[in-house]
Amino acid sequence: MKVDKEECRDLDRALSLEWLETNGLGGFSSGTVAGANTRRYHALLLTARKPPSERFVLVNHLDEWLEVDGQTIPISTNLYPNAIHPEGYKQCTGFTTDPWPTWTYHRHGTVVQREVFCVRGRDLVVIRWTLAGHSKKAITLRVRPMVSGRDYHATHHMNDSLLTTATTVADGLVSWRPYSGLSSVQAFQNGGYRHDPTWIRTVQFPAEQQRGLDFEEDWWSPGEFTYRLDHGAAATLVLTTESIDSVDVAVLTEGERKRRAGLRASAPTTDSLAGELWCAVEAYLSARGSRQTVIAGYPWFIDWGRDTFISLPGLCLVTGRWEIAWQTIESFAAHISQGMVPNRFPDIGEQPEYNTIDASLWFVHAIERYFVYSKDEARVREVAWPAVRQIIDGYRQGTRYDIHMDEDGLIAGGIPGSQLTWMDAKVGDWVITPRHGKPVEIQALWTRALEIGERLATKFGEPAYAERCREDRKQAVASFRAKFWNEAGGYLYDVIDGPEGDDASIRPNQIYTIALCDDLVTKEQAQRILRVVEEHLLTPVGLRTLSPKDNRYRPRYEGGVVERDGAYHQGTVWPFLLGPYVTAWRKVNGNSPAKRAEARAFLNGLEGHLHDACLGQVSEIFDAEAPHHARGCFAQAWSVAEPLRILIEELDAKAEARPLREKRVVIRRRKETPPPQKK
Repeated sequence: MKVDKEECRDLDRALSLEWLETNGLGGFSSGTVAGANTRRYHALLLTARKPPSERFVLVNHLDEWLEVDGQTIPISTNLYPNAIHPEGYKQCTGFTTDPWPTWTYHRHGTVVQREVFCVRGRDLVVIRWTLAGHSKKAITLRVRPMVSGRDYHATHHMNDSLLTTATTVADGLVSWRPYSGLSSVQAFQNGGYRHDPTWIRTVQFPAEQQRGLDFEEDWWSPGEFTYRLDHGAAATLVLTTESIDSVDVAVLTEGERKRRAGLRASAPTTDSLAGELWCAVEAYLSARGSRQTVIAGYPWFIDWGRDTFISLPGLCLVTGRWEIAWQTIESFAAHISQGMVPNRFPDIGEQPEYNTIDASLWFVHAIERYFVYSKDEARVREVAWPAVRQIIDGYRQGTRYDIHMDEDGLIAGGIPGSQLTWMDAKVGDWVITPRHGKPVEIQALWTRALEIGERLATKFGEPAYAERCREDRKQAVASFRAKFWNEAGGYLYDVIDGPEGDDASIRPNQIYTIALCDDLVTKEQAQRILRVVEEHLLTPVGLRTLSPKDNRYRPRYEGGVVERDGAYHQGTVWPFLLGPYVTAWRKVNGNSPAKRAEARAFLNGLEGHLHDACLGQVSEIFDAEAPHHARGCFAQAWSVAEPLRILIEELDAKAEARPLREKRVVIRRRKETPPPQKK
């Protein structure tokens, strides 16, 4: 992903283009091509104290200047009320994400490259500056770090509690601990350091302002680093919370370069979009304890059950990361309660949250896909199959939120004030899309789970259980066929047997009945469903969540919290829905080369999107109307996973994925301390 000089110097454009580096421990670095932070989540050193949760922003930003022949040239940018200072973006002549975020600055014959990268498996970020070109002038680089020490959802403000001393200054190492409850920030550098603490006031984050949230922050700057830039020697700054005595930047740089080159070389070569998404996958894979999990999205999500198991086939199975898939399954299996897997592990605290009707059924689906890919009979029999039984039996008997198998064999659920499906927006007591009753995609997932239950029970020598699953599924399919078809509209009801009767809203959830099952609708019905979805919901970047002809439809996802959540599932486009849509479309239209090419065209809009928003990633959502501005999280797991799955699994971008030999993530343990009081 490359950005040219014209775009780099167009401030609005450069501020809209973001970059992301992750470390596999829940921590990450991110920012804009312009160099200015536009979100509270943008930072250089953002770590997870208890991977992947308890995230804290420690080092927000660096102010940087070059001194050439007595002239001071800024190469950093900040946004203040009615002011941009400094304006380093004006010196930028290029940006690339290969192999990591790299800027080129050019002024009067002096060319400097700036690089930022995270090291996989470590709470450590490296910043390097190198002199390029043929300049023989004496060049000095001055760098002033901006520090806070806050929860990553919060903002930081000037206060008297911050500790303003440098606790260690020796042998290229400087250490600060802004608050007593935080780990120290260790800065390894090969220049010089001058302690000169000061406050930087009222930095502004326009992306937060657009979201109707607190958008001003104060940073504390402890001092200034000074380097002499020479050809052949990089000026370096390593920021970390690790308790180490030294850092070999050359070894770290070469190791990351080789690792990333190997990842790219293993990508499919037959489809450019598949290749880019293949490399994007790694950002979402993170440690949780001794196992692995899936980060739902950046910059503000951690791991969510629903997102994890919708994403798992695309992130881990088609890419050959079968061991990571298993560790993720095992992590959630350990927390099954009353037939439910957690939907969310909180940012702070220990107790998982069980509040979905679909996450557990997606878990069952992911286990079956894992079994198909890995042929791992022993572990599935020992760990996964008992988990599948707990879920199926829990739904039969009834569990939280009145989730239960009804007399007709279908799954019902919902109590006042709850939002159990993936359309889960809620503002205060207002549940925007409650969908209480029997949602259409839940029936597809339930009949799929019963099919898997029958298959695994047969495989593992439990014929009575297999027979019960077979009979329950037969009843569920018959009831579905009798109740869900809306003949007048030519599509499926979105919810039946709800508090207000049957819901005829035209939504994308009905696509799953074709994508997951072969017998819930006839081929003629499937064709009619696809026509309705194409007419009302299909866009170049995903499916709308509601027909534009519905009076509740919202064309834009913008404004404050109430306005945005009110639009979240009332028209807003979700790109992950292209996964089930293309799967359904191919089932109906066939598998000829011409049809595969036609199906591939549904993803063309995402290919262009990779060069907008967060470079190389796919955003969470888009506006329902053209030009379909990217919204929500700038990088979303299932937005990457589902298109990649269909490219490899459905459209033959790679004939057969092979297992990747992933290095086990080693978590460098630190003494846990209570989080500081938010400032």
